[in-house]
Amino acid sequence: MDQPTIIAKTILAGFERHYATFRNFSQAARAAFEQAQWAEISRLRRLRIASYDQRVNETVELLETDFRDKCGEPDLWAEIKTRYIGLLMDHLQAECAETFFNSVACRVLHRDYYQSEYIFWRPTISTDHLEGTQPIYNAHYPASDGLRRCLLEILTGTGLGNRFENIRRDIRLLEAQIRASRTRHWRALSSHQVQVLASPFFRNKAVYLVAREVNGEDVQPMVFALLLNENRELYVDALLMRRKDIRVVFSFTRAYFLTDMEVPSAYVDFLVSIMPSKSLVDLYSMLGLQKHAKTLFYRGMQYHLKHSRDNFRLAPGIPGLVMLVFTLPSFPFVFKIIRDHSLPPKTVSREQVMDRYLLVKHHDRVGRLADTLEYSNVAIPLDRIDPELLAELKRHAPSMLEVDGDRLIISHVYIERRMIPLNEYLATAKKGRKRRAIRDYGQAIRDLAGVNIFPGDMMQKNFGITRTQRVVFYDYDEICYLSDCSFRKLPEARYPDDEMSEEPWFSVQDRDVFPETFASLFFPRADDRDLFLEDHQDLMDPGWWKSVCADNQAGIQADVHPYPLKRKLRER
Repeated sequence: MDQPTIIAKTILAGFERHYATFRNFSQAARAAFEQAQWAEISRLRRLRIASYDQRVNETVELLETDFRDKCGEPDLWAEIKTRYIGLLMDHLQAECAETFFNSVACRVLHRDYYQSEYIFWRPTISTDHLEGTQPIYNAHYPASDGLRRCLLEILTGTGLGNRFENIRRDIRLLEAQIRASRTRHWRALSSHQVQVLASPFFRNKAVYLVAREVNGEDVQPMVFALLLNENRELYVDALLMRRKDIRVVFSFTRAYFLTDMEVPSAYVDFLVSIMPSKSLVDLYSMLGLQKHAKTLFYRGMQYHLKHSRDNFRLAPGIPGLVMLVFTLPSFPFVFKIIRDHSLPPKTVSREQVMDRYLLVKHHDRVGRLADTLEYSNVAIPLDRIDPELLAELKRHAPSMLEVDGDRLIISHVYIERRMIPLNEYLATAKKGRKRRAIRDYGQAIRDLAGVNIFPGDMMQKNFGITRTQRVVFYDYDEICYLSDCSFRKLPEARYPDDEMSEEPWFSVQDRDVFPETFASLFFPRADDRDLFLEDHQDLMDPGWWKSVCADNQAGIQADVHPYPLKRKLRER
C-alpha cells in the first residue's frame, strides 16, 4: 500500500473514531433524559464539542509520528486527497469526513492549505439519497390506520423507557389541534402520511420529535415537545406547526441538540423540507456538527466575495472597547477581533475574552446568547478592505494580522449573525414595538439568570434584535456565572455630598453588583425606564438575584422553553 493511501486511511480512521464518539454522546443523552439528569445532558454537550479537536489532534500526532517530515510536504497532499475521495464513495457521513480531512490538513500544512488541490475547497462527494442501515424516518398512515392510532405510534415509538403521565389525554389534545389547523376544504389524498425522524432530539429538559405531514404537494411541519413531570413521566407539552415557531426551536441562539444520526445529510434534508428558509450552516450547527457548519459558512463567504463588490468596513454604532467589529454590508454577519489592548476602563485580557466565548459555546443559551463561528487564519483580499478599517486593524490589533501577497491574514476572528443593536432599535421604534422590546430585554436578563449566566455589561448597545423580534445578548467580554457574583444593596449615603460624588463612598469588589442602579443605568430616558419598571421592578432588588443564585446552586434549572405559553397543549 503506497504512502498517500496509508495517510488517507489514517485520516478516515480518525474521523470514524470521532463520529462514533459523537453518536455515543447522543445515545447517552437518551439515558440522561430518562433519569431527568439535566446537568449530565449539559456535560455531554460540552464534551461533544471538545471531542472533535481531540480526535483531530490524535490524528495529526499519528501522522507526524509515523511519517515524520513526509506528511508536511504539500505536493504529497494532492495525492492523499485523491486517495481519500476514493474511500468516501457511499460513506454515510462523507461531507463531515471531508471537513475532518481539511482540519487535519490545515494543522499539518499550515498556510499551504489555501490551495484547493490540498483540501476540500468544494464538496466532491454527493450526499443525495444516502441511505443508512435503518430508515431515516418512520411513516404513518392516518387514512388507513386513523389519526389517533398514528399519534399513539409516534409517541410510543421514541424508544424512551419512561411511561406517559396520561397518553390518552395527550392524543386527544393533539388530534384536536391538528384537526383545528386544517382548512375547511382539506381532505386526505392517497399520499397522506406523517413522517417522523427516527431519532429524537434532546436538549436541556425536553425531547423533540421532528415530523412532517405530507398530503400531495403540501408539507406541514410538526414538532412534538415532550417533557417529564416530577415522577419522570412523559407528557406532550406542545405541538408546533407554524414554521416561525419551529425556526425558533432551531435558532442560532439555542444550545445544540443531541440526536443520533447515522446519515446527517438526510436529517438536514428533512429539516430543510420543513424550514426552507434555514441555512445549511444553521442546521448542521444545531445538530452539533459545528465544524462542518464552519466549512459551509467559509465556502459561502468566499462565493459571496466573488459575486459582490462592496468592501469590509468598520461596523456602524458605538465602537467596542475590547473588540474591533467590522462588517461587509452585503453579507448578514459581523466579524469580531480582540484588540491587542482593551481601551479604558476595560482591562480584560485576550485569554479572558476567549474563555468567555468558550463559556457561551458550552452553555445553555436559552435563546438569549448569539452563537459564534470561531476561525483561525482567515484570508481576506486586501483590495476589499476599506482603508479606515485597515488602519484601525493595524493600530489596535497588529498581532492578529499578516499580509501575504494580496491577502490580509487574520489569525483569530469570531463571526456572528448581524442584528440591530437594541439602542438603535429603541431610538426609532414606535411605542408598541418599543414596549415589547423593553419587556423582552428584561425577560432576556431573567432567562439568562435562570441558567446561571450574568451578562456583566448590560448596556443596550450590547443587545440586539433578531429577525423574530427577540432580544439577544452578544457582547461577552464581561459575561460570567451568576453564582460568581455578589448582589448587594446600596449602602446609605453618609453625607448629602456622597450621592453627588463620582466615586463610591463604600468599598466595591470586582464581582459586586448593585441591582438598584440598573434602571437608571440601562435607561437614561425616564419614559423608557418607566416601561422597563412596569414589568421588571424586581430586577432592581438584590433579594431577587440572591434567590435565583440559590436555585442555581441547588441544581434547580429554570424552565425556558423555545415556544410561547400559548403553544402549550394545556396549562399545568
